[in-house]
Amino acid sequence: MSDVVEQLRQVLPPEALVTDPDRMESYRYDRAMFCPAGMPLAVVLARETAHVQAAVRIAAEAGVPIVPQGARSGLSGAANALDGCIVISLEKMDKILAIEPVDRYVVTQPGVYNAVLSRAVAEQGLFYPPDPSSWEFCSIGGNLSTNSGGLCCVKYGVTTDYVLGLEVVLADGRILRTGRKTVKGVAGYDLAKLIVGSEGTLGIITEATLALRPQAAKPKTMAALFGSGVEAGNAILEIIRSGVSLSLLEIMDRTTIQAVNKYKRMDLPEEAAAMLIAQSDAGGEAGASDVATVAKLCRDNGALECIEAEDDAEGELLLEGRRVALTALEELGTTMIDDVAVPRSRLAEFIGRLEQLSAELDITIGVLGHAGDGNMHPTVVFDQTDPDQAERAQQAFDRVMEIGLELGGTITGEHGVGVLKRAWLAEEVGPVSLDVHRAIKKALDPKNLLNPGKIVAE
Repeated sequence: MSDVVEQLRQVLPPEALVTDPDRMESYRYDRAMFCPAGMPLAVVLARETAHVQAAVRIAAEAGVPIVPQGARSGLSGAANALDGCIVISLEKMDKILAIEPVDRYVVTQPGVYNAVLSRAVAEQGLFYPPDPSSWEFCSIGGNLSTNSGGLCCVKYGVTTDYVLGLEVVLADGRILRTGRKTVKGVAGYDLAKLIVGSEGTLGIITEATLALRPQAAKPKTMAALFGSGVEAGNAILEIIRSGVSLSLLEIMDRTTIQAVNKYKRMDLPEEAAAMLIAQSDAGGEAGASDVATVAKLCRDNGALECIEAEDDAEGELLLEGRRVALTALEELGTTMIDDVAVPRSRLAEFIGRLEQLSAELDITIGVLGHAGDGNMHPTVVFDQTDPDQAERAQQAFDRVMEIGLELGGTITGEHGVGVLKRAWLAEEVGPVSLDVHRAIKKALDPKNLLNPGKIVAE
């Protein structure tokens, strides 16, 4: 192992190699709870593709596992280090390389934060829709690796829908360039889409070409307050059934609202059991009509009150409350954040069963999520120093996934599998799909060195 470190030292600049245990400690974990993590042999702080390629070749020759990392904001343990591995961090590869307004694409390194990229293209009159709630501290590389969603998915889709091409370092150090910069292109297998969502198990993304849209109109925003989560769920069904084209439809329950108020000293209404936040970016009279339609549907389905934001600032304030919700819940205790997506037709039932589960296990579950596409983030909050609470919290976390699958859903809508949900993947996809997963992995990584043990058990 000392030979491996020495080889890395010979090919990398001093600032790109970390071997001090104290510094490496911060590169062991992402934000997932209760996922094992080891101590790396070394951390490579890559500044360019050549650094990644050199480190991968050395690791491949020596048979040393590699764990790629972005901003370490993930919630599944996919970026957790293994004992004796080489962590390859892409956080220093943080340059936007090109913005093409006519062809509507951006070329970016993986370490660029989502919010930074979004603001940069907005200056050119363009729009990059994927916007996870953590957009201020999550990186594009991580978004690609987990196929992240965000607040605008209900109208604009998820990360993979904007991927035109990728540069990827493969397990043997070769560089794969896949995709194109044209609007259309179907030559060969869609390898870019295969890499997206693979959580660093098939290759390391070092550059991405992402499609852009023209900048949307300033959104109209409204909030609706409900006396129960089930009523809010029923309103969501009617909103979707109506065909109104919203750019955002989010839900927060009372537990989440109270946590946000405490964390940000906001004045969100705590008397309601649930709050829906809706936006339309259709612009002008169309946007105002969309919001009015949603308000009426909410009132027809039991809303206690509907509030339309008076200006952009008030609308942004509501959104800020939703964006910080997970961080706010973390202030209440230890959290286990689930990421279940269910068919939208079953959303009201899902919310009702979460309320029953919380009462049954006597455990706090903050209910929030992307109501417009059925991707919910039930968050179990507990005291990890209390063994009984910790056990009930784990039961609740697992039951949430069981309920999601029973309702025809999936165990993860955007956070990925990592190690946290590895056992549950088998439950969802079945043995044939697992065999295909393993065959693809073996074809691209025959020595099983890229993020081994993540997504699919060895």
